[in-house]
Amino acid sequence: MTALVTKPIGQLHLAPGSVVTIPDVTWSEFEAILTERAHRSYGRIAYYQGTLEIMVPLPEHERPKELISDIVKALLKKQRIPYEPFGSTTFKQLGTAGIEPDACFYIQNASKIIGRRRLQPGDPPPDLAIESDVTSKTTIDAYTAIGVPEVWIFDNGNLKIFALQAGSYIETNVSPTFPNISIIDIVTKTVDRSWKIGSYQAMTEFEETVLTTL
Repeated sequence: MTALVTKPIGQLHLAPGSVVTIPDVTWSEFEAILTERAHRSYGRIAYYQGTLEIMVPLPEHERPKELISDIVKALLKKQRIPYEPFGSTTFKQLGTAGIEPDACFYIQNASKIIGRRRLQPGDPPPDLAIESDVTSKTTIDAYTAIGVPEVWIFDNGNLKIFALQAGSYIETNVSPTFPNISIIDIVTKTVDRSWKIGSYQAMTEFEETVLTTL
């Protein structure tokens, strides 16, 4: 369900699964909304050049997000690649864009943000961001402006990988983070299995069939 509304947002009461688009939001208004949001809960946000989207995920949105994050962590640990997870932190490009991933990871830049409780001006964007059931243009535009090198979008049971090249995202079957691993197949099968046998057992199967071969 998508709606086009005007400000103010403080009066909005959104049902799970809702996506609200608010036009003509200035950067200062966006910053004020983030401040208000710290004291209230009304979903996740994406902002790009004056357009604000507020998304309230469905409960079933959580399982893919958690499983995909667990898969990323397991693969990085198995390959002894250092990483720093940053959850759904708000990332901003001053005056232009703001985005809150479902999950994100610093990998190549992990050493630069060790010990950070809050991001500082000049910190790089995360190396990998994960989105579940989000395909809006505002979201993609925000990621482009912020410069996240790799974005995974899991939607309707399928994983799509987008790599940032020359200032725009290109869909690819190969993950720049895991170039020698069949990420799309692994993620799709593991999430699908979780609905049938549960998350714990699905991750156990992943560990026994995938991790042991690396």
